[in-house]
Amino acid sequence: MVNVVGVKFKTAGKIYYFDPGNLDVKIGDNVIVETARGMEFGTVSMTEKQVHPSEIVSPLKKVIRIADERDHKRHEDNVRKKERALQLCQEKIDKHKLEMKLIDVEYTFDNSKIIFYFTADGRVDFRELVKDLAGVFKMRIELRQIGVRDEAKMMGGIGTCGRSLCCHSWLSDFEPVSIKMAKVQNLSLNPTKISGICGRLMCCLKYENEVYVEFKKGMPDPGERIRTPDGMAVVVDTNILENSIKTRLILEEGNKEKDRQEKLSTEFYNYKKQEIKRLGKGKKKKKQENDLEELDGELLKEIEELLKE
Repeated sequence: MVNVVGVKFKTAGKIYYFDPGNLDVKIGDNVIVETARGMEFGTVSMTEKQVHPSEIVSPLKKVIRIADERDHKRHEDNVRKKERALQLCQEKIDKHKLEMKLIDVEYTFDNSKIIFYFTADGRVDFRELVKDLAGVFKMRIELRQIGVRDEAKMMGGIGTCGRSLCCHSWLSDFEPVSIKMAKVQNLSLNPTKISGICGRLMCCLKYENEVYVEFKKGMPDPGERIRTPDGMAVVVDTNILENSIKTRLILEEGNKEKDRQEKLSTEFYNYKKQEIKRLGKGKKKKKQENDLEELDGELLKEIEELLKE
C-alpha cells in the first residue's frame, strides 16, 4: 500500500494523488506540487490515506511544500492576468477570422506555459494564432479544444432547478447519461426539458436512476392485464415511488366472435405491487411487446442524435 493525499486544482476538478512525504498537510491547505506540466498550486481535498499501487498513475509525484505567502501572491497574480490574456487572445482570433469560441485561460504556476481553452464545431488551423500569441506572451502557448459539457463546467451557470450547475460546483467527473434513464423515470422525452444548458442530457438523470430501476422491477405496464384480490383488472397507470398501481376491474370479458368488447369498471382501484399477480404473456403478446421495444429503441436513438447536434 502507498500513502497519498488528494489534491484539486479547481473547485469541482478531479482529485489527483500525490506523495505527502514528511509534510503534515490537512484538508483545505494550499500546496505546491510537481505535475507533468510543471509546478502547480493546488488545494488538499483528501487527507492522507493508503491506496493500492494499481490506483496510482506512476510515477507518483511529491508535494513540494505547503504554500507560503509568496506562493499565494504569485497564484493571485496569475489569476489577475487572466482577463488581459483573454482580451489579447480574442483580438488575435478576430484578426485571423477563426471560427472558434474562447472559453478560458490558465497560467501554470511557474509561468512556463499559458493554456487557452476554446470550443469549435470542427478542427481549427490555429498555427498562425499560436505564433502571434507566443510573440506577445513570450512563453509556451497551448490551445486546447474542449466539448460543450466542459464549457459549462468552466463557465458555470444556473440550472433549471434554480441551483448552481453540479458540474461547476461539485461534480468532478462526468458520468454517462442515456435517454433511457429519462424514460425509466417517466419524464417527458422532449429534448428541451431533459437537457442542461450545455445542450446535453442533464447529469442529474443519473443520480436516482438505480432507485427507479430497482423499484420498477415487478411493476406491470399500462394496458397489462393482472390478477388482483378483487378479480381481473387492466392497468391504467403506475406510480413507481409510491408503489401504487392504478387499475380498472374487468366486469365482463370480451368476445371477438360476438364482436363484444370487455366491460371495465368506471371506478379506479389502487393496489400495491405485492398485492397483484402478473399473468404470463403468450407468444403473440410477447412478439408485440418486442416490436414496440424495437420501435421505442429507434425513437430513443433519434432523440439522442438530436441532442448531440
